[in-house]
Amino acid sequence: MELIVLLKQVPSTESFVGISEDGKSVKVGDAKMVVNPYDELAVEEALKLKEANGGSVTIISVGSDKAVEAIRTGLAMGADKGILINDPAANNCDGLQTARILAAVIKSMPYDLIIAGQRAVDDDNYVVGSAVAEFLNIPSIAMVTKETIADGKITCEKTVEGGTVTVESTLPALITTQRGLNEPRYASLPGIMKAKKKPLETKKLQDIGLDAAGMGSQKTKVISFKLPPERKGGKIISGETDADKVKALVKALQEEAKVI
Repeated sequence: MELIVLLKQVPSTESFVGISEDGKSVKVGDAKMVVNPYDELAVEEALKLKEANGGSVTIISVGSDKAVEAIRTGLAMGADKGILINDPAANNCDGLQTARILAAVIKSMPYDLIIAGQRAVDDDNYVVGSAVAEFLNIPSIAMVTKETIADGKITCEKTVEGGTVTVESTLPALITTQRGLNEPRYASLPGIMKAKKKPLETKKLQDIGLDAAGMGSQKTKVISFKLPPERKGGKIISGETDADKVKALVKALQEEAKVI
């Protein structure tokens, strides 16, 4: 079974990031960079399918030189090979442009299933996975919490507002991950050592038949980033009795907070 995982390197949610001087981008600085948590679920699910059905797992990412570290993490977990699209023209792409790049890589590859994180925790745009499926003209199932494959079909449980639904699709297809799908494994020391020798190709846009002009213009535009307003300190409501405190609280909510 040929499996492809779409992976992105993102700043750790525990790291501090700031706003750049132009106010239109994020200044990562020395923030620790990690595999996007939802993409870790994707790697784990691909490895489980490989263990059950045989085949190989290929990780594909669009990013800078540092993204090699994220791909190597996936290889250390057990993936077989990696492909990095590292091109100045791919810097600062929006979700649709990134999806176009990934689809251009994949269209020349054999695959049965593509697995992607439902979103990246840095931009939260939920676009890339579904857009890749659209560009490849294959079915997609988002927010998957359980999947089974049999007779050339994949059956998934996916989250929807207020519950879950079961969806079936023919293969090849693309699914995106949701919490609860699995628990990603840690890379073992032997896995880390083996990862150093596994194939990892770096490609430019021209290598996959694209150029800057051929990717289309960005559909989204960042106007500005702003930090949330500082929160004011809390207020302690006092009173001789509980009834007095309740009365004072209601008055404060009405006249000061103006929320009721």
